[in-house]
Amino acid sequence: QVQLVESGGGLVQAGGSLRLSCVASGTLFSINTMGWYRQTPGKEREWVATISGGGSTYYADSVKGRFTISRDNAKNTLYLQMNSLNSEDTAMYYCRAHNRATNDNYWGQGTQVTVSS
Repeated sequence: QVQLVESGGGLVQAGGSLRLSCVASGTLFSINTMGWYRQTPGKEREWVATISGGGSTYYADSVKGRFTISRDNAKNTLYLQMNSLNSEDTAMYYCRAHNRATNDNYWGQGTQVTVSS
C-alpha cells in the first residue's frame, strides 16, 4: 500500500510562487510515474504534470513554462514548483503515484492553492 501526503499549498498573490511537495510512504518499489492533478469544485480533475520513473517530464499546456515537476527518489518526494501563478491556478492539488505492477493509482488528500488578485 502507498500513502501520499501533499503539502506546500496556501494563499499567494498573482505572480507569486509556491512549491508543493508530496511525500510517499509504504510499498514503493513498484511506483514508476508520478504526477500532479488539480480540481476545482464542480469540475473534473485536471492533469497538470507527470514525471516518469526515468525522469521524463510532461506538462499540460496551461502550465507549461510556469510549472516544473521534479522528484527526489532518495527522499521519496515529488515536487511541483509553481511560478507566475494566476487566478486560474486556484485549485486543490493532488499527488498521484502509479503502481506499474498492478496499474493502480494512489492519491493524496490534496493541498489547497489559492491565488489572489
